[in-house]
Amino acid sequence: MNIHQKYLQVVSQLGQSKITPSPYDTAWTARLGEMDSPLSLQALQWISENQLADGTWGAAAPYYYHDRMICTLAAITTLAKHGRRNRDRKQIERGQSALESLTQFATKGLTADPAGVTIGFEMLMPTLLAEAESLGLISRQGEQRLLSRLSRQRAQKIASLPGRLINRHVTVAFSAEMAGADGLGLLDVEHLQEDNGCVAYSPAATVYFLLHVRHDDRALHWLHSVARDGALPYIAPIDTFEYAWALWNFSLANLVDSQAAVYYNQYLDILEQYWMPGQGIGSVAGFSLRDGDTSSLAFNTLVRYGRQADLSGILYYEGPEHFRCFPIESSPSISTNVHILGALRQAGFEAKHPTVQKVLSFLSRVQTRGMSGDFWFDKWHASPYYTTAHAIIECAGYDNERVLTAVEWILNTQNPDGSWGFYMPTAEETAYCLQALSLWKQHAQNIPAEILKKGARWLERHSDHPYPWLWIGKGLYCPELVVESAILSALALVEQTV
Repeated sequence: MNIHQKYLQVVSQLGQSKITPSPYDTAWTARLGEMDSPLSLQALQWISENQLADGTWGAAAPYYYHDRMICTLAAITTLAKHGRRNRDRKQIERGQSALESLTQFATKGLTADPAGVTIGFEMLMPTLLAEAESLGLISRQGEQRLLSRLSRQRAQKIASLPGRLINRHVTVAFSAEMAGADGLGLLDVEHLQEDNGCVAYSPAATVYFLLHVRHDDRALHWLHSVARDGALPYIAPIDTFEYAWALWNFSLANLVDSQAAVYYNQYLDILEQYWMPGQGIGSVAGFSLRDGDTSSLAFNTLVRYGRQADLSGILYYEGPEHFRCFPIESSPSISTNVHILGALRQAGFEAKHPTVQKVLSFLSRVQTRGMSGDFWFDKWHASPYYTTAHAIIECAGYDNERVLTAVEWILNTQNPDGSWGFYMPTAEETAYCLQALSLWKQHAQNIPAEILKKGARWLERHSDHPYPWLWIGKGLYCPELVVESAILSALALVEQTV
C-alpha cells in the first residue's frame, strides 16, 4: 500500500460524511408514502433488499442485540404498513418469527451486549413495541416482558427534561419519534427543528416530525440531501466529527505535507468557525446540541495544529466526579473522559492537576478487570479496543502507571496472525492497537518490534472496505473515513517506530 497516496485521498474526502446506512432510519423514511413517493419507495426497496439471513435487520456482524432489535422492529412495522408485494409478505413472516425470538430472549439479549444500549433504546422501544403489538406482529406477552424493563428508564429521562418538553437543545430531540402518534404534547414544536428543517440531524426524528407534526419542504429537502441510493444514515452530515477524529488520527503520526495543508487549513477553519465559546462544538457543523466528546477531540486537534481553542468549552462539561458528554445524560461516557484527558493535556495541565486527577480516578474506577489485563468499554463504541487504545495514547508519557495493565491486555489478546478484534479480527481494532503500542513504545516503555510488524502486515492485507459496524448510534454504524484515517495513522506509526 502507498500510505502517502491513500492518505491524500482520504484527506481530500473529509467532510463528505461517509457513513454506513441505518436500517432503522431507512425504515422510518419508507413511511413517508405519498408525502414523498420517490424517496419512500427507494427506502422501502432498500429495506426489502437488506433483510439478513436470520430474518432480522441490522449490522451483519457483530451480532449486537440492541441493534438487531430496534432495526428489526422498525423494518417489519414499515413493511407491514407499506409493503404491497408477495415478497414483502414473506419478509414480514420471516421478520415476525425473528422478532418473537428476539423478545423471547430479551433478558439474555439485553445483558449480552457488553457496551450497553444503543442511543435512545429505552426511549424508542416502548413506542415501537406498542406499534408492533397493535399490528399483530408480536404477542402481548412478549411485548410486556420487554416493555416492563424499559418504561421506568424512559419515564425518568422525560422527567429530567427542562419543562418536560423536547426541543433542539436536549438530547432526546434526536429520538423525538419516541413520542409516537399520541405524544405530541411532549414536543416543544416551535423550538424542535434546526434551521434547515431537520430534527437533530436524525432522519427518523425528521420523518416523524413530517408525519405527525407538519409538512415542511426544508425537512424533505434535507432528507433528500442525506439519502444515498434509497438508504439513510443514523445522523448526517458528520462533517465536524470527521474533521476532528481524522485529523487527530493523522496528528499522532505527524501525517501532514504541503499537498494536504490546504485541506487541513480549511477543516481547522471550520472547527474554529463552529466552536461556541463556553460550550464547544457538536458532531455536525451548526448543530444546536454540542457535546463533550466532539468538543474534546476538536480542541485537541486544534491545539495540535497550532490553532487557538477555548478551554471553557471543555470545562463546561465538568461534573463532580467526571466529565459529561451532554449536560443531561443517564450514564457517563468513558471515551469522552479519555478524550477530555487528552484535551487537558494539550492545554498544558500537569498530570497532578486536580481536574486531571478527577478524570484519571474516574477511569480507574470504571476499568473492567480481566484475566489477560484490564480494559475499558464505552457506550459509543462496541469494541473495548477503541476506548482502551485511546486511553493508552493519552496516558503514554503522562501517567504511565494508569494504563500498564491495559497495555498488557492489548499485548495478551493479539491473535496469532497479528490482528486484534473483540468479536472477530478487524482492521479498525487492529489499527487502534497498533496506534497505542507504537506511541507507548515511543513515549513510555519498549514493545517488541515483531508484535508491531506482525500487526502491520495483517492490517495492510485487510485494510480495504467494507469495515464491520462497531460504532454505536441508534443502531451500529461505521464512519468510514474515520476508520480509514486510523488505519493509515497506525501503518505510518509502525513504520516510524520499528
